[in-house]
Amino acid sequence: MTSSPVRTAPWPQWPPPATDEQREALLAVLDSGRWGATDGPQVAEFAAAFAKTTGAPYAVCTVNATVGLFLALRAVGVEPGDEVIVPAYTFVASATAVVLAGARPVFADVRPDTLLVDPDSAAALVGPRTGAVMAVHLSGAVADAGTPGVPVVEDAAQAHGAVRGGRAAGTWGDAACFSFQSSKAMTAGEGGVIVTGDRATYERLWSLHNVGRKLDGAWYEHPGLGWNLRMTAFQAAVLRPQLAQLPAQIDRRTRSAVVLAQALADIEGLSVRPAPPDTERHTWHLALLRYDRAAFGGRTKEEFVAAMAAEGIPLDAGYRSLSVEPSLAAYARPCPVAEAEAAATVWVRQHVLMADEDAMADVARAARKVRDAFTRPV
Repeated sequence: MTSSPVRTAPWPQWPPPATDEQREALLAVLDSGRWGATDGPQVAEFAAAFAKTTGAPYAVCTVNATVGLFLALRAVGVEPGDEVIVPAYTFVASATAVVLAGARPVFADVRPDTLLVDPDSAAALVGPRTGAVMAVHLSGAVADAGTPGVPVVEDAAQAHGAVRGGRAAGTWGDAACFSFQSSKAMTAGEGGVIVTGDRATYERLWSLHNVGRKLDGAWYEHPGLGWNLRMTAFQAAVLRPQLAQLPAQIDRRTRSAVVLAQALADIEGLSVRPAPPDTERHTWHLALLRYDRAAFGGRTKEEFVAAMAAEGIPLDAGYRSLSVEPSLAAYARPCPVAEAEAAATVWVRQHVLMADEDAMADVARAARKVRDAFTRPV
């Protein structure tokens, strides 16, 4: 392809430009000299405000979502030697948090359409050592991995504001972890929050992330084992104003996802993967495209991503199945759907979906141009 690229215009910045409200909040913390979670009210106030958006009554803010998953697993009773069922198509931290807790990740296969965990696959893996099931709300779509009698920890790192079947992400399990890492829908560069509807779980979480202290206990009273995994007031100051911005951003991405799906409808071999049918709000942290290499001259998705980049369209090859991840080889088991669909999945990232309808048309025009080039007789 030697012609001019389809798109030369820039894509929206992520994170978005800082607001005056964020600057004022940061300076207020800086000038106060009360920078830690235990020094002032900012972290606790943000935790309460975030929990309210999910409908959960309790929340604890942490340094990041990976340790949040570790804390949540410990809080729901996972012990060293237990097993935790984890979907095979997810970020590696979903599994490494299990290892950090001293438990063993057991990989469940996923649904071929949505890439969310297959409940039947998860249920078949439940055994006497099962300590929890991890439901990963991939790309902003809520997964249902509930198994009767087994605690559920939600990995909601990509699902701020998602709703399915009348229930928000964060209220499907015993505890749920959201991420504030740089690429996420709400971000402070790093950070996380755990929400729960259970008071006893909240008290365990609070103690675990606050060096084993007890709520309303003395400063040097440590009745339990815990770690200092608290968020700073600076992070809370950056995050709090984003709660008001989130709904409009979700609406923007939803419009883009709809337009993109329509624009790709007549391009054989490329489509937007759907949300579960009872989804009320998919937040479109990612649009997951299904790429059929047979319709693109047999070219791999990596070749497709590179060709799209040359046309000014930044896509991502995404995860490979954790069942073939070398660092997790000790826990490997076949997950044929996740392995096959990972090879057929391309991501449209959040910042691309924050662009306008003309930009989504550019994505489709570039995909059509690449397909023509890949299938042109030599």
